[in-house]
Amino acid sequence: MTPTDVEKQLGWPRLRLDEWAETRDTLHMWMQIVGKVRLAHTPLINHWWAVALYPTPRGLSTSGIPYGRGMFDIEFDFVDHRLLMRESSGGQREFALRSMPVAEFYDRVMDSLREIGVTSAIQNHPNEVEVAVNFTEDFEHRVYDPSPVHRFWLQLLQAHRGFTDFRSYFGGKVSPVHFFWGAMDLACTRYSGRTAPTHPGGAPNCGDWVMVEGYSGELSSCGFWPGGGEEGAFYSYAYPEPLGYSDTPVSPPEAYYSHEEHEFLLPYEAVRRSDDPDRTLAAFLHSTYEAAAERGDWDRAALELDPQRWATEQGRARRDVRRPAGG
Repeated sequence: MTPTDVEKQLGWPRLRLDEWAETRDTLHMWMQIVGKVRLAHTPLINHWWAVALYPTPRGLSTSGIPYGRGMFDIEFDFVDHRLLMRESSGGQREFALRSMPVAEFYDRVMDSLREIGVTSAIQNHPNEVEVAVNFTEDFEHRVYDPSPVHRFWLQLLQAHRGFTDFRSYFGGKVSPVHFFWGAMDLACTRYSGRTAPTHPGGAPNCGDWVMVEGYSGELSSCGFWPGGGEEGAFYSYAYPEPLGYSDTPVSPPEAYYSHEEHEFLLPYEAVRRSDDPDRTLAAFLHSTYEAAAERGDWDRAALELDPQRWATEQGRARRDVRRPAGG
């Protein structure tokens, strides 16, 4: 299959939120269980970077989690729709992702981990949701439809490409492109290098100290999540929000500042329908960052980079290699 064929196959899929609301809510709870396993076994890294999941060619993964003298991982495979658990001594378990209550999913994860030699205990309820039912008592969230989950993963892959390219323009402190299971969003965050005022907290079923750690540095953050539009939305916000930030013109024309969410939003469908989705997303990411950096008086000259900075030197080196002796 050629790169062009792959691009046509993947594309920017259409996925209305109302097409998969029940599946999305079930998957969110499953992701929280897997994410909490990673949280239980990984040392704290600044701003909770150690708890996130990462897009893979098959789905979403914890990446390697330290355990004893080895490691293990858990991966959602959204191609074959299975959950895989692997341990460095060779143990492996997996089971099919299908409609089942959260309580059953929780039991199957914990049983499978024990079978490969991993003992884990996690907080037994979700965070950042208004109603936090204990995982072992949640029989309401139970629907899993593979088709929209696959399309959501494809949305994440497109967002991941755009965020990774955007990340390459910044030489200061910047997060990985990672998926936070608390709010179910893919994110990438740039930092000015200055500390930020103590965050007031207020996220539902989440200790204020969690937000204090997450927002301890002045930042500009972008992301994608299945909300904010008919098909999800890209977002960008600054903390602390500088004076005049919300009134700054940004691109493309479909982007707007939400005074309810305190962030710029760009509906996913506006990107998908555009003549050049990659360029449209890039315009949003760069213009909203510039709004934060300019209004916040960031040292842009010290923080920003040209990702093509070595291209000229590499081209010159290749020409030198090809040049005949004495040429």
